[in-house]
Amino acid sequence: MNDARLASVNIGTGIANPHKKTHLTGINKLAQPGRWEVRAPGPKQGGLRSGLVGDFVGDPRHHGGDSQALYAYGREELDDWESRLGRELPNGFFGENLTTTGLDVNGARLGEVWQVGDIVQLRVTTPRIPCNTFRGWVGERGWLKTFTAAARPGAYLSVVTPGFISAGDAVMVIHRPDHDVTIELSYRALTLERELLPRLLAAGDDLDPELRETAVGTAR
Repeated sequence: MNDARLASVNIGTGIANPHKKTHLTGINKLAQPGRWEVRAPGPKQGGLRSGLVGDFVGDPRHHGGDSQALYAYGREELDDWESRLGRELPNGFFGENLTTTGLDVNGARLGEVWQVGDIVQLRVTTPRIPCNTFRGWVGERGWLKTFTAAARPGAYLSVVTPGFISAGDAVMVIHRPDHDVTIELSYRALTLERELLPRLLAAGDDLDPELRETAVGTAR
């Protein structure tokens, strides 16, 4: 954990999206040099969409907003997918804003807080749930089933403290809740192992309101 860093900060611009009715997508994220501003974008509808200034979100109904301000994925996971798929996967290819190294993104607990660089603080909120845009972008037969079975979805983040970030910044876990509800566990509960949903309630106040509603409805 002490050696965790940002491998890259990735920005997407709007391109045609033949896989959804939203016409445009920002999944085509590319690693960028320089410093990039991070701030809370506000609500999904009517807000600034992405928490990374300059990034594009094409489907504000399902993506962006405060609880999905940024998306992080580990370079180590991309390397493993490269081996499995037999193709190059550059930083940002999974649509992540932040490609990390040395950080267990999928083992992060809901509510965990990361400090990036000297100022920016980000809070782990929910797992990424793959959609048709992701399926079409990757272009592998049966990709959604393959990705879901692996249960390594990466994490959405909210912005606790705004500021500027850049590739090479250190990432420190400065708060780790005492529950055991991780990104991986919550993803498994939301996809192939719905019987795990009641376990998400152990996250207490760290549980995203939408996840809480789903978990409470199952526990009744």
